[in-house]
Amino acid sequence: MRALVIDDSRAMRSILKGILTSLDFEVIEAADGRQAIEILTEDKTFDIALVDWNLPVMNGLEIVTEIRKDSSHSGMRLLMVTTETEIERVTQALQAGADEYIMKPFDRNMLLNKLVILGIPVEAAQD
Repeated sequence: MRALVIDDSRAMRSILKGILTSLDFEVIEAADGRQAIEILTEDKTFDIALVDWNLPVMNGLEIVTEIRKDSSHSGMRLLMVTTETEIERVTQALQAGADEYIMKPFDRNMLLNKLVILGIPVEAAQD
């Protein structure tokens, strides 16, 4: 499985990468929206992208919208990982094409549960 972690916080990228690599994911990181779109333009083989809402250059909602415009990414799951907790934001993200939404702060088990909801096989790696 391959994951793209899109977050401007190096610490958050490190946390997400640590959890995902423990589940045998190959993880690629992007620090802003433009970098994420460049990676996705060159590489169509990601199973999931974990997208922060508040990013420089291009926000998470814009990233989700751009990804969903490209049919070559139609099978990729999109998980918003953000501090945005208002129901309007959740609704916006889901309407734009996000598959799920997790609010910071979260723990490993919360992320595992979201991956299971998305149909990503993780049960063998759970503690």
